[in-house]
Amino acid sequence: MPSAAPSLPPVSLHRLKLRPLLIFERVFNSPSIASAARELNMSQSAVTKAIQELEASLDVPLFERSNRGIVPTCYGTLLGERVRTVISELRYLTDELNSFRSGESGHVIVGTLISASAQLLPKAILKLKKQYPDVLVTVREGPNEPLFRDLANGELDIVVGRLPEENLPLMRRFPFSHTVLYPDEICVVAGRRHPLAEQKGLRLLDLLDFPWVLPLQESPTRAITEKLLHDSGLSMPRNITESLSLVTNIGLLQDSASILFMPLAAARHFQRLGLVAILDVGQLGKFGDVGYTIRADRLPTPATQRFIDCLR
Repeated sequence: MPSAAPSLPPVSLHRLKLRPLLIFERVFNSPSIASAARELNMSQSAVTKAIQELEASLDVPLFERSNRGIVPTCYGTLLGERVRTVISELRYLTDELNSFRSGESGHVIVGTLISASAQLLPKAILKLKKQYPDVLVTVREGPNEPLFRDLANGELDIVVGRLPEENLPLMRRFPFSHTVLYPDEICVVAGRRHPLAEQKGLRLLDLLDFPWVLPLQESPTRAITEKLLHDSGLSMPRNITESLSLVTNIGLLQDSASILFMPLAAARHFQRLGLVAILDVGQLGKFGDVGYTIRADRLPTPATQRFIDCLR
């Protein structure tokens, strides 16, 4: 009979140390050890030694060399998927300890969409910083799915913007709690010097021959814009740029005859700043409810709760 394969010793929790795990997480999410070392402000040899210590503790190889540099092994991939959650939990613990000790510190990581990044979010941050200047606020902007995925795994504390549809698969997979702050409408904007900026009584049909800036295909706002055009009996514009970058979109409006759909609250803010003109096409309907989302199965940290109070 063939001999049985030798059994590997089980991994022991007491052999794991936090510092090598933190270094591993940075290497796992970096293109190279050199890049990770720069981010950690460490030498490459020190980073390599920490990874070797972790491999010795776990008794498995975590990375292997290839023509693309180092790539994670199956063990490294498994650890990489888990260590992110562990570090997020430790960040929550550190935040709570600091908050309870001083009553005015902490770290809030906010995911945001265009509907909130122009006005609501800056006002809330300024209000928070006025009351608690030692609270660190980190803002990450992006499309819905990555933001809510990061909220689910603990990399974000809160997502602020247009609330998603409850029946979306992502919303059913994770325990989220949504709070409405206000309803918003959708409008059409262009640069202040656009040929149609001063015209009254425009129709969407009048706009189709101009360049358009639309959200990405996977964005819920894209579905809203396509439905608006379809309900008006119109086809999609031919000259399209797809972008979720607020800075890029405003820049395109300044330097071209481009047109884009925008939440009305954000459009009014940019109009007051002299950056856009809201085109007179009448009421186009609801953009959706603007609010915030947190994890339903976890109490917000004290710093996040203060930020929520400022949002309200």
